Amino acid sequence: MKSLKMLLRFAIVGGLILLLLIPLMMIKGVIKEREAYRDEAYLRVSQSRAGAQTLTGPVRVVPWTDTREVEVVDAAGNKKKEIQTEHSYWLQMPATLRVDGQMQPDERRVGLFRVPVYSWKAKITAEFADDDYPIKAGRVYGTPYLAVGIADLRGLVGSPTLQVDGQALTLQPGIGDVTGLGKGLHVPLRDFDDSIGGLLKGSRLQLDMVLDGTRSLAVVPVGDDSRIAIRSPWPHPLFGGSFLPNQRTVTDTGFDAQWAVSSLASEAQRQLRDSKDLDPETVSVELVNPVDIYTQADRASKYGILFILLTFVGFILFELIKRLRIHPLQYLMVGLALAIFFLLLLSLSEHIPFWLAYLVSAVACIGVQAVYLSGVLKSWARGLGFAGMLTVLYGALYGLLISENNALLMGSLLLFGVLASAMWITRRIDWYEVGASLK
Repeated sequence: MKSLKMLLRFAIVGGLILLLLIPLMMIKGVIKEREAYRDEAYLRVSQSRAGAQTLTGPVRVVPWTDTREVEVVDAAGNKKKEIQTEHSYWLQMPATLRVDGQMQPDERRVGLFRVPVYSWKAKITAEFADDDYPIKAGRVYGTPYLAVGIADLRGLVGSPTLQVDGQALTLQPGIGDVTGLGKGLHVPLRDFDDSIGGLLKGSRLQLDMVLDGTRSLAVVPVGDDSRIAIRSPWPHPLFGGSFLPNQRTVTDTGFDAQWAVSSLASEAQRQLRDSKDLDPETVSVELVNPVDIYTQADRASKYGILFILLTFVGFILFELIKRLRIHPLQYLMVGLALAIFFLLLLSLSEHIPFWLAYLVSAVACIGVQAVYLSGVLKSWARGLGFAGMLTVLYGALYGLLISENNALLMGSLLLFGVLASAMWITRRIDWYEVGASLK
């Protein structure tokens, strides 16, 4: 009968732990909701300014029209000849592509949220080799033109300057029917068209422009030999895309990244020529915030059940060893105080630095529990002892949060240490005697 009482006690505590999962899940829902609001802020800035930018090109385009006579059968079964036309283009990539530019970062505020933006001062040079495009009966080639793909044209600041073989040309909006470039600019090459014998002469161009964007910048390595260099005073870049930088330097004063991509290693040229593939390979860099408070708060909340479990284990051991009964409602109050810490952390971190929000939330929750537990355990010493245990737990959690790469290792060691300590403390306890002594 006494053993059944002890089992019932454990069952009640276990039920309370499961019950406290409800407020923890609600807090995680609030974190996800705030993340959604942050993403909406990013969207609002990109809609009113300019979004993430992707530069594709420049490429040289030669449109063509095929005309052929075919025999068709009409609805009455009569055969007749019909002229059919097909429109497409011949796409030539640069032999060498050099992209160099400085990203000047800035921030836009939308309510409580800060959105990183930038202004990119780019210098692009490209050299095209002589190109023998195919000669086919019935095919007529049009005027070749240069095309440059830009994801969001609203980001253009002023008018880009373009020189082809030393001659200044004026870019025009649109890129024709070329797929894979998205939106962009083009310029006809009437004075550079030498299509006699199917030969398009090589040329060298230089394009200078200023391009605004939000958060990320990507460049498609379209050249046979593409060399891309991006610099910025932003100290927290995130490199992505299909290729990481071959050389990069990241310091507190900014970053300098360089890519060297060959067409032998990249599928970008094939992807641009394939009209079915609209997402060519890129090199990219994103301006990220050094501390994402929502990611940190979400990671912290995942340890909420661990906090509650360890605290309740301490309570039930204290209750059984010291023969001091703790009411289930008192368990519940302590568990709710542990859960409210994560809500305080989230709300405060939106207004003050994350480390300070963590400190204030931890001090507040530890303080209120020290006062409450001194009454529950009928001793200030016991209340402060449990407050000290909570202080160690909060300190360990903060260590997990700031050690992202070692979080799993540190968490595993923490759990192992707690379990080993509990086993050491209770190694000489006769649980049958404890159960029999329950009133």
